[in-house]
Amino acid sequence: MKMFTKLALVSSMAISANAMAMQAMDDAALSSATGQDGINIGIGAGLNGDLATFMGSDPATTKGILVTDLYVHDNGGLSNTATFNGVNLGGTDTSGAIHIAGLGLQATSGADNFDGSASTNLINLSIDTDAGDAGAGGAFLNVGANVAALRVKVGAISVGASGLTNGATATTGPTLDSSVADVRRGTTGTENEILTGLTLDMGKVAANVQLGATPQGAMVLVKSSLSGLDITDLGIKDAAAGGQIYLDGIHVRGAGGTAIDVDLGIKVKSTGLEITNNSVAGNDVYVKGVHLGAQANASIGDVEVQGLKLGQTTITISGH
Repeated sequence: MKMFTKLALVSSMAISANAMAMQAMDDAALSSATGQDGINIGIGAGLNGDLATFMGSDPATTKGILVTDLYVHDNGGLSNTATFNGVNLGGTDTSGAIHIAGLGLQATSGADNFDGSASTNLINLSIDTDAGDAGAGGAFLNVGANVAALRVKVGAISVGASGLTNGATATTGPTLDSSVADVRRGTTGTENEILTGLTLDMGKVAANVQLGATPQGAMVLVKSSLSGLDITDLGIKDAAAGGQIYLDGIHVRGAGGTAIDVDLGIKVKSTGLEITNNSVAGNDVYVKGVHLGAQANASIGDVEVQGLKLGQTTITISGH
């Protein structure tokens, strides 16, 4: 009986300790633990060997994300009656697909954490919920994002026949209730390469996302200074004729060598995705090394554009 009593006493003490450990933390406790209300999240994906090879980076010191293959399927293809100035465009009503042979991204010089310290995270997020103003739509989720200076490497881009089931009147996608393998469709037959691939280097940028009500005026606001934008090793191919337009680099800076003023509003409307540029600042664009016919051909020179202003340009993206 004494042994049973001791076991009961020890068990009750353990249960009490666990119950205390599982008590919900109030805002004050959370604030003292985190330094502020809300949630901060840093996203820094680890590398694998494939990404290290693809990006030409050291997996011990760099973080990044790799997509081995990316396909965008056009389930209907181009109508066989589609014409341009009386010329039939050659559509067959058959599903096609865009294939990107590898997509990798990594933080290059790091982003700033919320406390100002350096980080190699790809993205740092600050998440809050707010009751909002009932007259302005009410409650909303607010996500502030600091995106690191990034290097994005895009593999060759091709077009081919979609692996989806083709038909003149209907197409079908994966049937998820039968086999996981059904989600892999890809393309069939020979693909035609349209871009040789490219490397994009972009300075760090900040964005703010609101879901629910949007008192900031748009679902996503990208309002920041971007140190620069560089695109290198871009080749546009004419698969039918066999040649290409190859650019050594496209370099964008703010007018006079300043930072690029980024001020975008992104909304998801019933008509599609709407992206509005609100910046009136000018930008300088330098296209280096324009090669016609083949990369090995002599360059015809460079192209320079000073003070390019896009004004309040709006881009709407929707299906058809």
